[in-house]
This record gives sequence, structure tokens and C-alpha cells, in this order.
Amino acid sequence: MKSVFMLLVLAAVSCSKEQKPAVLEASKAAFVLTDTMVSRVQTEAVQSLPIRSQLRLIGHVVPDENRLIRVFPLVGGNVRDVRAELGDYVQKGQTLAIIQSGEVAGYNKEVAQSQAELRLAEKNLKVAQEMFTDKLSSERDVVAARKEVEREQAEQARLREVLQIYGADKQSQSTVKAPISGYVLEKNINRGMQLRSDDANAVFTISQLNEIWVMANVNESEIGRMRMGLVAQIRTLSYPDRVFSGHVDKIYNVLDPTTKTMQVRIRLANEKLLLKPGMNASVTLAFDEGGSMPTIPAKALIFDKSRQFVMVFHDKAHIDTREVQVYRSQGDIAYIRSGLAPGEKVITQSQLLIYDALND
Repeated sequence: MKSVFMLLVLAAVSCSKEQKPAVLEASKAAFVLTDTMVSRVQTEAVQSLPIRSQLRLIGHVVPDENRLIRVFPLVGGNVRDVRAELGDYVQKGQTLAIIQSGEVAGYNKEVAQSQAELRLAEKNLKVAQEMFTDKLSSERDVVAARKEVEREQAEQARLREVLQIYGADKQSQSTVKAPISGYVLEKNINRGMQLRSDDANAVFTISQLNEIWVMANVNESEIGRMRMGLVAQIRTLSYPDRVFSGHVDKIYNVLDPTTKTMQVRIRLANEKLLLKPGMNASVTLAFDEGGSMPTIPAKALIFDKSRQFVMVFHDKAHIDTREVQVYRSQGDIAYIRSGLAPGEKVITQSQLLIYDALND
């Protein structure tokens, strides 16, 4: 009797085990997304894209040297006035500073002397011409007098040009003017300062900032990957949610002996002048590895039990749980080594709810 009872229990257990998968399959087959859930679900098609890798570098923003001019004092003297400050935007030809200069006073004196000598030379020429007409002198005297006038006229033109270059006036003042329109990045001049014409320091540095450079350091192990024209993405602390795009336009083929790094220069447009010289920057360079691979948004991946899955969407009544092998996650996308084919659709929003419903 006992053996008969055991046989009945085993048969019941066996029957229960055989029916459970069937019940689960029926449950899964009956899973259908409601219209409300369908409106919340987002999908994206699997795309085949070139395989790319990235390299992250640290750099800093600097002005474009081709759009930067350093202004030096052309004469020595006392600074009477300063009309531009650090960070100001100045127009080409705008007065930046006024210098009271002994050198300009000397040139003004030379101009006055030259004017007197020119008037005397013109008078001598007139006398020589009259005497030649009256046959009291030779034509040679007229030619000599004319040459003297021409020499004094040339000296006058030279002195005027010098004074124009110095921005000088009759009060022995020299005006420092902006050679280009741009922003004052450096200012090394103050009212009352004594300047020397042979000073090696610029009194102003002016730069246009509509285009800018980012100088980035490349470790010795990554130098072989550097190429001209590489696309670069720039991020800064000031604008954490904004990405600026540029490209590598110069590779400095010299290593810093201290840091063992090489610099590369990234050129980029400075929209709305958001990037300021001196800012620290994070640089991401993109490299093509060759070949292509299926890609999906990285947010579509589900990590469970040390494996990665995606929810493949066919229609609201047919959704598959698919295990995938991820080659690399890079930014917002993931490269899929196996498990998906281009054209298939994966769920990118609310996929965890559906995964739990189908796999509990």
C-alpha cells in the first residue's frame, strides 16, 4: 500500500513539472502591451555603423595666435591717460593710451626746422630762376636749387610719416591706437607710468575670439594615433551640458622633456564667444578602427545575472528577450558583437518593466 502511495505522489510531481513550463509559455504568450504602455515605450532600430574608438585628453583654451596682436610703445615717455581696460572690446583705430613724449617733442622740433629750411630752399630756387632768366646765373645753379627743395620736401614727408606712425600731435603726445578690433587680453600700462621705447613688454595684447584654439597634451603611448583632421569634442566646466566641435589642425612633433607629452592643437569656432582663453578643457578624439558593427543606444541594455540583454520589439503582442554580446560601449551608443541584426528594433524606454514582466 505504501509503495502504491509513493507512485501516486511521484506521478503527481511529474505531472506538475510537465505542466509548469506550459503554463509559463501560455502566460508569456498572453503578454500584450496595453495602449497606454505602448504610448510610453520608445524603440530604435539597430544600425550598422563604423567602429570607432575614443581618446580623452586634457587641454586648455588659448587665443588663435594668427588673430592676436601685441602692442608695444613706439616712444618713451610719461603715460598721460589709459582708455582701455582688461577684457574690454576695442575697435580698430580706437585710442588705447596717450603718452607725453620727449621723443615726439624732438621730432616736432625737427619738423619745424625742416619747414624753415624748405621755405629757404624754395626762396633760393625762386631767386636762381629769376637770375637765370636775367642771364645772371647758369642753369646749373637752378638745378642745384631745385634739388635742395626736393631734398627738404622728402625730409618733410619722412618726418610727417614718422609722426603719423607715432600718433603724435603738436603737444608732443603720442597716441597708442588699437591695430585690430578685438578683446584686450593683457594690459601692462597705467596712468603715470614711465615707458621706454626699447621696453620688451607689450603694453596691450588684443585678440579676436571668434575662432579659438585648444592645446591638448598627448601621452607618449598615444602619439602614434595622432592624425591631422581628427574630429574633436570639447567640454568645459563652465558649460557641462554643451559639446563644442573642432578638429586637430597641428601636431607639435616635440616632446616635453619633463612630462613626456606632445601637444596637439584643436581649432574650433567660438560661437557666441562662450570659450575664454585660460579655460580648462576635456578633449575627446574619435578614431575609425575600420569595419562596421550593429549599434544600439547604450540605454537599451539590461544587465542581469552577469549578462546583458535587450528587449526586441516586433509588435505589442510579440516582444523577445535577447541576450547580446557587447563589444564596446562608447558614449551614448553600444557596439554589439552578436545577438542583433541591423533593422531589428530594441526598446529604449520602459524596457525594465517589460523585462521583469516576461522573465519573473
